[in-house]
Amino acid sequence: MKEFIINLFAREKKPPRGLLALEWVVVAYLFLTLIIIFMAYTKMSNPEAMVFGRLRILVIMIALWAVYRMYPCRLTRFARIGTQLALLSWWYPDTYEINRIFPNLDHIFAGLEQSIFGCQPSLLFSKAISNPVFSELMDLGYASYYPMIALVVLFFFLFRYKEFERASFVILTAFFIYYVVFIFLPVTGPTFYYKAVGINDIAQGIFPNVKDHFNYCQDCLTTPGYPKGIFYQVVEQAKAIGERPTAAFPSSHVGIGTIVILLSWHSKNRYLFYIILPFFILLCFATVYIQAHYAIDAIVGLLSGLLLYFLLMECSKKMKTQH
Repeated sequence: MKEFIINLFAREKKPPRGLLALEWVVVAYLFLTLIIIFMAYTKMSNPEAMVFGRLRILVIMIALWAVYRMYPCRLTRFARIGTQLALLSWWYPDTYEINRIFPNLDHIFAGLEQSIFGCQPSLLFSKAISNPVFSELMDLGYASYYPMIALVVLFFFLFRYKEFERASFVILTAFFIYYVVFIFLPVTGPTFYYKAVGINDIAQGIFPNVKDHFNYCQDCLTTPGYPKGIFYQVVEQAKAIGERPTAAFPSSHVGIGTIVILLSWHSKNRYLFYIILPFFILLCFATVYIQAHYAIDAIVGLLSGLLLYFLLMECSKKMKTQH
């Protein structure tokens, strides 16, 4: 413990002067979305708040950079990186504020789901297996999403510090890539779309174009499962706090979860990998079970997560070599 505290506050010998790679990713996404906001200013419901929110994030970034420059050590570097990872939860509902200016595409994806599977898996899954134990396992898997990310990031910080920044870069950059997709591909997922259309029509294979319905209505279905379950309540509370009709395709839960499980394997700590593995498996199925995603969202989430992991790991390797 004493050695850990010493290392935590020990001054770094060659601290980087400028922004970290992941901070540049944040800046790039910030200005990209800022351009979109100004171009569609009159169509936005509250563009001023979105602009000032971005200014606050820039101020926070500059302040943390200044603190790090005054005292460069592991703790102040962690503050810079950890803050940007924590702010991902702020950026998520922001995608809804932007993509609502585009026409909703759920009718296309629900129809594609029907043509591939001959049914709506997210509608039938919870009905086929509805016992409380299975329901709680599904909710546990879904609720473990952010704890899984935090566990892997902290593991790299504590035990694989040389790759801590790299792992954080891969996770954060993947998040923002998904956010860009969500902006230009407005799909809300079954819980919102089924509610807007009606379960009876969905069950009959009727998938109407709801157009701008979600600009005015954010109602969603009650999560299927065991209402008295602890993890069921956790999922419901999370939905009430931060869920928006956005970000369904591909499933970033599955995509980021895939990246996290691959990073745990990359860490060469098999205990970490085997701890996360069952939660990752539950998470993949849970996204469809609780009707957050279509099955095709989860499948493409898995494939895109694999692709992004290898691309971003290679990208970070090249940046380190050039540096």
